[in-house]
Amino acid sequence: MYNFVTLKQLRPRLPSIIEDVDAHLGRYIIAKHGQAVAVLLSIVDFESLIDTAEEVMDKENLKRIQKGIREARKGRTVSWKKIKSKYKL
Repeated sequence: MYNFVTLKQLRPRLPSIIEDVDAHLGRYIIAKHGQAVAVLLSIVDFESLIDTAEEVMDKENLKRIQKGIREARKGRTVSWKKIKSKYKL
């Protein structure tokens, strides 16, 4: 979920908003003259988004992901118990 804040509201509240982003993974859309112009989010969220984007941009990886989703929808899955046994987890 995102919080919406205008640039005017952001200025005096910046320290508390940064604290929310850092401590609680708060996400903010910042508007200027009624238009969304920026996003403020934690470095953890940002890195996660970048990692996800890179995974999806890899066409071969995307094909494997899509195949896995199709297989799961067909019920072709492996139990966690079998995986733990196979890999001695």
